[in-house]
Parts: sequence; structure tokens; C-alpha cells
Amino acid sequence: MNTLIGNYFPVRPEWLAAGIEPALEPELPIVDAHHHFYERPGWTYLLDDYMGDLRSGHNVRASVYMQALTRYRTAGPDALRAVGETEFVIATTAAPQADEAEVAKGIVGYADLRQGAAVRGVLEAHIEAGHGRFRGVRHLTTWDADMSLANPLTAPPKGLLQDPQYRAGVSELSKLGLSYDAWLFFPQLPELFDLAKANPDITVIVNHCGGVVRIGQYRDKQAEVFERWSRDMRKLARLPNVHVKLGGLGMRINGFDFEQGERPPSSIELAETWKPWMLTCIEAFGADRCMFESNFPVDKGSYPYSNGWNAFKRLTAKASAAERDALFRGTASAVYRLDEPT
Repeated sequence: MNTLIGNYFPVRPEWLAAGIEPALEPELPIVDAHHHFYERPGWTYLLDDYMGDLRSGHNVRASVYMQALTRYRTAGPDALRAVGETEFVIATTAAPQADEAEVAKGIVGYADLRQGAAVRGVLEAHIEAGHGRFRGVRHLTTWDADMSLANPLTAPPKGLLQDPQYRAGVSELSKLGLSYDAWLFFPQLPELFDLAKANPDITVIVNHCGGVVRIGQYRDKQAEVFERWSRDMRKLARLPNVHVKLGGLGMRINGFDFEQGERPPSSIELAETWKPWMLTCIEAFGADRCMFESNFPVDKGSYPYSNGWNAFKRLTAKASAAERDALFRGTASAVYRLDEPT
């Protein structure tokens, strides 16, 4: 059994190298809709590390950077310290080579939405620091009665999505044209439905297929989990302002145990495992509201970067060219406004 780093399994380069696949359909344009830079004790994953994964053969043309508690300011007002992450990402990705992906073409940062209307100053600081690339906010709301599921770095209180002050902070996003990335556990989807319905002018992006949890108190309730998750995702799909990211299913909470094999899972194995979850999302939301994400380096403890994108390609082999373009590039580009001049 691997040792956990926080909530995630460690990256084992030799193990990953034993199963890396060549890229399928290497010309297909891709926007990686969700990745991080990490700089934590025992775990560093910065631009050079990400670029190494991008060189696995897939045609990743751009990416969306997602907040990860990285390089916050160490001085100044507490509320503004998270702006340091946006500053760091801008400085790190300032000069891509002509033939390389535009890493962090869109940036999603952190702001404490519990500040309510007062969060506007933080949002404006992110926008200024982002030099035309700052696109939205993610403030994690992952809570469950089973505390073994919590990430100690980001554990929020119960009912945060229903908190009036938090909702007041969310409502500030639309005033500045910013989106809201939602990371939560699947039992919280009804709360997200209420929030998204109450804010129809805010673009909401559900992370990681809607928070699939199959460990802890849910380990022996697999059929019940899928039924409840699929019902609530289909209900959420009724709201036209809600989108979903397809990915993030290599985490500990998903309970697929990819990391326990002697070799990394193949793209065929990944596609077969993910199929019920991802196809349900695509059927409910439509390709124009779904986008593929790597969620690296978080998912890197479970499979190689190339295998993940190969799995996405296998899953969509029967889709139309227009649907595939949306899933791999178009939806992320539209939702995060990546084609706007910076």
C-alpha cells in the first residue's frame, strides 16, 4: 500500500514509466481544463514538471491553471495573500516558446468568498495581477460527516454552500465577469443546484465529475452512490449556466485503486472504469458543457499523463468531430474565454 501525501498518493516515476503509452491521435487539439503547480513538503510540481508531461505526445495547445495554495504572499493583508499565486503563475508562464502550449492561458485563483461583498477588492487584485488571464475563483466546499474524507489543508465547515455570506461572495463574481469553480463531494450536489439556480448569471464549473466518493462510509454502497450521484448530476444539468469537468478520477476518494497495480493502468482500463461516470455527464450536459481535464499532478499518483488522455480519446471514439472538439478544446476555451486577447 502506498503512503499518502495529504489526500493523494505519491508520484512514483519508475512505476509510471513501466506503463506509459504513446499518444493516440497525436494531432487532436487539446486544452487541459484543470491542472496545478504544487510546492509542498515532499511534493513539488512546477512548470518544468508539467511541461515534461505535456511532451508525452498529445497536442495540448493551452491549459487552465487551478488554485493550489502555491506561492501565496508572505506579507500584507491576509485576504490578499492568495493573490501571490496568480502573480507566481503569471511570472512563471510569461514567455512560452512558439511551438509550446500556452500554459495557464486561463487562471482560476482563490478568494475567501465568506467575506461577502468585501471580497470584491481581492477579486480586483487578482484581475490586476492576472494581466488579462484571470478568469475565476475556486473556494473548496468539500465536507462530509465522514471526516476521513477531509483534506486537512482545505477542510471547510458544513453547509458552506448555503451560508448567506458565502453566497454574497459568490454573487460578486458575476459583477466582474468571473466564473465559479465548484469542488465538492457528490452528497453536496443539491446544495450546488440551489446556489447555481439562485445565480443564473454566473458560470459554474463542477470539478472532477461532481465529486465521486467511493471510500469511507460509501465503500460498501457502490450502487447507491452511482444512483444518487447520477440523479443529482442530471438535475444539475437542467441549469444552463452549469458545466462539468471530466477527469479527476485518480484521487484517493474515488476508490478505483489504480495505484495498487503492479503497473499503471492502461488507457483501456481507465476508459472502461470511467465510462459510466463520464458518459453520464456527457449525456446529461451535452458536449458543449463538458470539458476534459488532467487534474495533474493530483492524479499522477494513479496513471501517466499520456494514458489519461488516451482514455479520453477511447471514450469518445464514437462521438462526432464537433462533439470531440468541444470536449477536448472548445468548451474549455469558451467557458474560460481563452480566445480573448490578453
